[in-house]
Amino acid sequence: MTPVIATTREELAVVRSGVKGTVALVPTMGALHEGHRSLIRKARGLADVVAVSIFVNPLQFGPGEDLDRYPRTFTDDIEACAAEGVDIVFAPTQDVMYPHEPQVRIDPGPMGEIVEGETRPGHFAGMLTVVMKLLNLVRPDVAVFGEKDAQQLAMIRRMVADLDVPVRIVGGPTVRELGGLALSSRNRYLSEAERQTALALSQALQAGADLVTDGPVAVVGAARAVLDKAARAEPPLMLDYLVLVDPSTFTEVLAGYTGEAVLAVAGRVGSTHLIDNVPLFFAPKES
Repeated sequence: MTPVIATTREELAVVRSGVKGTVALVPTMGALHEGHRSLIRKARGLADVVAVSIFVNPLQFGPGEDLDRYPRTFTDDIEACAAEGVDIVFAPTQDVMYPHEPQVRIDPGPMGEIVEGETRPGHFAGMLTVVMKLLNLVRPDVAVFGEKDAQQLAMIRRMVADLDVPVRIVGGPTVRELGGLALSSRNRYLSEAERQTALALSQALQAGADLVTDGPVAVVGAARAVLDKAARAEPPLMLDYLVLVDPSTFTEVLAGYTGEAVLAVAGRVGSTHLIDNVPLFFAPKES
């Protein structure tokens, strides 16, 4: 089934007005891979109609980042959407999404200035702004985002809760390549040697997860040992951060912490910025 493609606000409004039943939205920047397709399949189980947005959002790219070379594979993306039974594709141009420079943007608050936000200043303000615009334009009942971008997901949930946006936010599990590397549209930038180095990200997370019963200090230490070795590889992994955080605030947790946590990592291999994370649970120690 070929989806209906809307490229303007007016076309989207006409398509949306004819929808009967509930709508699930999967926002993407295109270059769709199996991770995106898993989100589409999850959306199909949550609503009567599935919509996918394809838009490379300039507001969330900082100076010197990869906006110009970010992969754009629209024909392949539409084929993937058709194969997954997507009903609507909203694929606006930059002029459609931003007919003028937005003077009002979503302020991500303190969470937007830490972890990934510290590494990429302004990124989360741009991300939240486009997500809010997409929610307003598509008007879905539910929106599905990947758990690989854990801080992004936490901030979208906070935005929706704080601003009373009537949309249910659902996360979809991270999908990985055979070696463990989390799927990302940016993986196509990697040479074979760079891909081998990048595997240290998921290996570090697994090393940390294996010691969850030993507590937060042991988890971070085991992960850091793997990353330190990768920093000496050729090509090297240049670490941006390794943090163990509260999943709702992304503030770092301390020794003795109990409850849910996220071990998150980001680094650069060559010129490619990659992120990954694993959810953990620290059980209270028995007395």
